[in-house]
Amino acid sequence: MESNFDNLDAAGFLEIWQHFDADDNGYIEGKELDEFFCHMLKKLGPQEKVTEEGVQRLKQRFMSAYDVTADGKLQIQELANMILPEDENFLLVFRREAPLDNSVDFMKIWRKYDVDCSGYISAQELKAFLKDLFQQHHKEVSSDKLEEYTDTMMKIFDKNKDGRLDLNDLARILALQENFLLQFNIDASSKVERKRDFDKIFAHYDVNKTGALEGPEVDGFVKDMMELVRPSITGPELEKLRGILLRHCDVNKDGKIQQNELALCLGVKPKP
Repeated sequence: MESNFDNLDAAGFLEIWQHFDADDNGYIEGKELDEFFCHMLKKLGPQEKVTEEGVQRLKQRFMSAYDVTADGKLQIQELANMILPEDENFLLVFRREAPLDNSVDFMKIWRKYDVDCSGYISAQELKAFLKDLFQQHHKEVSSDKLEEYTDTMMKIFDKNKDGRLDLNDLARILALQENFLLQFNIDASSKVERKRDFDKIFAHYDVNKTGALEGPEVDGFVKDMMELVRPSITGPELEKLRGILLRHCDVNKDGKIQQNELALCLGVKPKP
């Protein structure tokens, strides 16, 4: 990146992000985007006259290179890749070789770091998560830097400013892909279609291929199912809904939901 941003650190990045994501929706888009590239043009060529044509040219150049999702918006990771020097880009540790497209994998991460089972990720738990990620990337980070990165992450992603992260905050950080269940038509007309869709759904959440959903597999299914009717649920709500599903569907009380138990519970399979 150009030398003007070579000394930018996490705190400076946060300041830029919060300034241009004026509506706090997690993206820089529309008018915010034009204002950001106008700011960039002034930084990159302080002696040059800023014109609308110049702004649009710079915008096109950078968006074609950094707008990975090609949605005409800048996500926080995309902006970090654009302006943060690599040794300061703490968001690089969230890069994955494959996208996080399964809520089961997401819930495994959630369960691991929600150590006190409060249904939230505290600043200390987030710090442990970041520390592990840096180690996995073979990157040495001082305790002061780890503290700074944790503080920056909390300020960016803790949307309700209660000093902790909920399920949706962590889903944003990890760029969890779209809800798997959205692709299915719940009003499928024939039994054949409903059975076909059910088999696909069960296979998706049965990550361990045991023929039963357990632990994070149940969590992932409950999370996606409930988010079909509510945009977001909290950790404590997930725990409550998980218990309700198990009480209704776990017929043999083994703490798992067998495929035939879930089919019966959802009305896909006729009662014997």
